[in-house]
Amino acid sequence: MDSSPPAPNPVYQGQFGTFTITDHDRREVQIYRTGLATAALCFALGTLLILSQGPSAPVLIGLDYLFALFCLALGVSLWTIHIYLRPLHQFLQGCWLLGSLSALGLALSQPQPLLLHIYQNPLTLLGVGFIFVALTGIFFKEAFCFNRLETKALTPLVPILLLGHLVGTLPPGLQAVLLSLWAGLFLVFSLRKLIQAIPDDIGDKSVFEYLKQQRQPGQQW
Repeated sequence: MDSSPPAPNPVYQGQFGTFTITDHDRREVQIYRTGLATAALCFALGTLLILSQGPSAPVLIGLDYLFALFCLALGVSLWTIHIYLRPLHQFLQGCWLLGSLSALGLALSQPQPLLLHIYQNPLTLLGVGFIFVALTGIFFKEAFCFNRLETKALTPLVPILLLGHLVGTLPPGLQAVLLSLWAGLFLVFSLRKLIQAIPDDIGDKSVFEYLKQQRQPGQQW
């Protein structure tokens, strides 16, 4: 039986000092990526259902369950994502919370399937749409940090589709094309994240520590 001690975690040189990556850090990244993959799969399945089967009652009910799981998975990812700027992180979490509460309020206050009601009443996107503001924030962060082609496309695609539906400038056929593109690129993005090196999503922990110190008056780095 091997009784040798476990190998120490590698030491990395950051901008403001050295740091190590712990098992807790790795678990957070795995949870973040699992949440993204779950959200992307729900979105892709929902898109496939509505475009292939049409707005029948069973499909619409199934879409609402998929949307609920999508929102939950996205919230988990927003809780565990590593973003240097704390105000930005909190802003994205706040957008998700506002949009989710708006969706819950709509679901409880009217008898129609939720997504059908949102589609037929575009002004509801002024509340529920904040969920997708948070999602677009993730796409922007990933595009900025990793220069991924799919997130560069998703960052403008999501607001173009939602705002186009809100103001009524996009015909249904074009909306279907853009929705399909969104679902496909989101799925590609989430699958590529699953095989990306874990330290990439952790980033420079010395920056996090430095920013934490800056928020504590009277302390020096």
